[in-house]
Amino acid sequence: MRTMRKQIISLTLALAILPGSVYAQTAGLGAAGELVDPDVLRVCADPANLPFTDEKGEGYENKLAQLVAEKTGRKSISYTWFPMVMGFVRNTLRANRCDIIMGYAQGDELVQNTNAYLRAPYVLMYKKGGPLEGVETIEDPKLADKRVGVVQSTPPASNMAKANLMKKAKIYDLMRDTRFTHSPAELMIKDIESGEIDAAVVWGPMGGYFAKQMKADLAIVPLTKETTGSRMIYRITMGVRPSDQEWKRTLNTVIRENQPAINKILLDYGVPLIDEQNRPITE
Repeated sequence: MRTMRKQIISLTLALAILPGSVYAQTAGLGAAGELVDPDVLRVCADPANLPFTDEKGEGYENKLAQLVAEKTGRKSISYTWFPMVMGFVRNTLRANRCDIIMGYAQGDELVQNTNAYLRAPYVLMYKKGGPLEGVETIEDPKLADKRVGVVQSTPPASNMAKANLMKKAKIYDLMRDTRFTHSPAELMIKDIESGEIDAAVVWGPMGGYFAKQMKADLAIVPLTKETTGSRMIYRITMGVRPSDQEWKRTLNTVIRENQPAINKILLDYGVPLIDEQNRPITE
């Protein structure tokens, strides 16, 4: 699982009415102080981090990059590959080797965030029809004697600690190079199916994707009803350099005008989208 981060910023009315082919003329090397390539969408990405990105172009952020390239009139897409670990932003976006991180959680000062295109929760996963049927929160007493999987140092870990679930918990590594090892979400699902753990708490886009890929018969419960501890819901944005104001506004326009198409991409990957009232988005 990757460390969570933040967003917010508004659109400009002028860019909102421009067609995609014109966006590129207003946000590129010609924009004062900006180093954004006007012809190539230069993406900073992890080479082996499904469901987000991979070198084969099979992640949903790869698909989002294709949409952004099309809508901004870019002729092609290029990738700067670097594992999503400490130093990712410094060695990619901040080094001017690329111009956009396709998925970045709202609020980190290392990047400038666009408006959010995705709002999703952490999820609780367990076998359907078993003793945990109906559990919707980490605080549920049914979990008291269960072994629950959680990724090290992620927000649910603190909630599990408050619920006294950490003594029996199975901890999965936070930082892992997925070029050489499985995603923690994939490992969690295998452990639930084998009985190694009873349940797992994981970032929703990862849990939803791998459960779908592995055809796992699991309940995937959005953690939208937690009453204490860390928040379980995050907005995901695109990340750009703080100096690239025009580029940010261009991307905000693309997001606003293409949200239904973005939702379709995400839902096809099993991402559990929710709206501002925490209701599931299904289309």
